[in-house]
Amino acid sequence: MSPTTAGVIMILSLFALLGTGMPIAFALGLAAVAALYLQNGLDIFYVLGDTMFSGIANLAYVSIPMFVLMGSAVASSPAGSDLYTALDRWLNRIPGGLVLSNIGACAIFSGMTGSSPATCAAIGKMGIPEMQSRGYPNSVATGSIAAGGTLGILIPPSVTLIVYGISTETSIGRLFMAGVFPGLMLTALFMIWAVIDCKRKGYSFEARAIRYTLKEKMVGLPRILPFLLIIAGTLYVLYGGVATPSEAAGAGAFLTLAVVIIAYRLFRFKPVAHIFSSAMRESVMIMMIMAAAELFAFALSSLFITQSVAGFIADLEVNRWVLMLIINVFLLVCGMFLPPIAVIVMTAPMLFPIVTQAGFDPYWFAIILTINMEVGLITPPIGLNLFVINAIAPTVPTRDVLWGALPYVLVMFLAILILCLFPGIATWLPNHMLGVVT
Repeated sequence: MSPTTAGVIMILSLFALLGTGMPIAFALGLAAVAALYLQNGLDIFYVLGDTMFSGIANLAYVSIPMFVLMGSAVASSPAGSDLYTALDRWLNRIPGGLVLSNIGACAIFSGMTGSSPATCAAIGKMGIPEMQSRGYPNSVATGSIAAGGTLGILIPPSVTLIVYGISTETSIGRLFMAGVFPGLMLTALFMIWAVIDCKRKGYSFEARAIRYTLKEKMVGLPRILPFLLIIAGTLYVLYGGVATPSEAAGAGAFLTLAVVIIAYRLFRFKPVAHIFSSAMRESVMIMMIMAAAELFAFALSSLFITQSVAGFIADLEVNRWVLMLIINVFLLVCGMFLPPIAVIVMTAPMLFPIVTQAGFDPYWFAIILTINMEVGLITPPIGLNLFVINAIAPTVPTRDVLWGALPYVLVMFLAILILCLFPGIATWLPNHMLGVVT
């Protein structure tokens, strides 16, 4: 069987399984097993368990459930509501200020959780009904939350960047640094578009209708400040080389859990158990996807599909920016059908040498890849954030959510273009803090 034939069979099998509604981890695993069985027969079953286990048997992966627990503690408490309320009171005088409040809350909440679905769910449960009650169209209300939620995989600490770092053997601390300014830039671009869109459509009435005193604006800040300090402290120990990602994640999760329990008086067993059970479900889901994606990647390599694709891309006699355009299109297509973690585990080891040989900075490329994955989160057919929005706002037609999110997709493309023109936005901070990689 030729690599091309094997690749076509694997991809078609994967899409067919995903089309049945099967969980992504199982679909990836079964497609890989089917292709390996056709190529090697029953002997392949002896290596399945070892391949999947070795794919996740990395100490650095301990940081993933810790960051997930950190996010679960925040998402399962009134912290998201306090954050949203505080931002709304400070920004309500700006035309479309409620949309800005939602995007800003998503950005800060992303730093607390590192998870796009958690961000969408936590902020969307409060933001969407509030925007609807103030007269915003469904498309504006849902689209801004769906797009703002994607910041969860870019703004550090980011589970996606951790997986990229492990897959490519690059520094996770440096990756987190590389994501800071692009994350702030994308948040600012989202807000700029929101202001332009709201002014264009005349959504400025709320600034005149609702006023808050300085005391009302300040009342929610004491509860938010500890979480912001924990995020800053976690990033500081990572950037400063004080602790490993796993150690920083563990300390951050413990402190966040302690603050949530004390600040919101969650001293009963049930709410604490809910935090841990929610974190466990999401962590198991992520690790299962990673293990299955590792098996899928092993199948691609064993059948020489990866080598063939890499060789084809490497042999293209084109300008390196044309090469980057091809890679971006490839990542966009992958992101439309697979979750970010699965795409990174499968493609990063293949693309990493191609990108570095073409003279691109691997940390800059990590940010480009991540923004591509953000686009996939709000585009059909698999767009995870779209499903989250449908779950928390079932009365809003999917068409409205898509139309509301589409302008933000174009903003993400603009962000990729800006990073291509000014790569220092991603590389300056890590190079300044840790030195230039040679």
